[in-house]
Amino acid sequence: MRKDGPVTSANEPSGQHRSADVSSAASYTAPPPRLIATDLDGTLLRDDKTVSPRTVAALADAEAAGIEVFFVTGRPARWMDTVAAHLAGHGMAILANGASVWDLHKGELIEAFPLPEDDALAVAHALRAAVPGTTFAVERADTFYREPDYPRVIEPDFGPTAPIEELLAVRDPRQPLLKLLAKHPSIDPDEFLAIGLSVAGQHGEITRSSDSALLEISGEGVSKATTLARCCAERGVSAAEVVAFGDMPNDLAMLGWAGTSYAVANAHPRVLATTTHRTESNNDDGVARVIERIIAARHGDGTA
Repeated sequence: MRKDGPVTSANEPSGQHRSADVSSAASYTAPPPRLIATDLDGTLLRDDKTVSPRTVAALADAEAAGIEVFFVTGRPARWMDTVAAHLAGHGMAILANGASVWDLHKGELIEAFPLPEDDALAVAHALRAAVPGTTFAVERADTFYREPDYPRVIEPDFGPTAPIEELLAVRDPRQPLLKLLAKHPSIDPDEFLAIGLSVAGQHGEITRSSDSALLEISGEGVSKATTLARCCAERGVSAAEVVAFGDMPNDLAMLGWAGTSYAVANAHPRVLATTTHRTESNNDDGVARVIERIIAARHGDGTA
């Protein structure tokens, strides 16, 4: 994959990376890493959604060594309480698959890259025609609304449920549309993604991060990679100075852009096939292990 050129599509990895064995080592000599970008669910977090003590220590050591850490996730801001405390210094995180940048310390939206409602509606109509039984929800800056048949999530509803046409009729600049969510009860998740890209890919970035048939649709050209690239450019950090970690298709663009990419051992087959390196699983502190090797190499205590 290209490292310093244009950001690659979230759904079309070039396949030029070679997968490596678990715990494969990268060379951190030229240039040394300045920023670590990591996905959360299935990557940094354990399956029980906790951050292990080893990972907490590794994140703190990275920040102490002058290496910025960015959480780059599909999560909304309201699901970041459990990890916000582990972002030292800047407190910034890239959320909603790149559709927003938040200051988690202040609880403020810094920047948003919305999905136009007209495009979201076009995606919804195309998906529902191609895969009957698909239901939808919308993720805005700090609100979430769903259709009546869309499965309830772990939190209370923000308001009345309604058909997708009504949910998308609300156009408030204070509540930009960050993601359209499409859920199906039975189709194979990868098949659902392939169909979505085929029938509606021209209206936005379509990807997935769940083990279920759940598609996440962002604005055209918006991905974890595009927003990470913007944040790095603001800091004078090149792609070659970034180490990225991920596990699912929504991480592919970010992993392709970063100078060094790691897939955790439990990652989706496409991620394992297209990343440069592998590390242990999320439950075995795979991200922390690599950070420890980076710090050791920087201190001259070993080879990362």
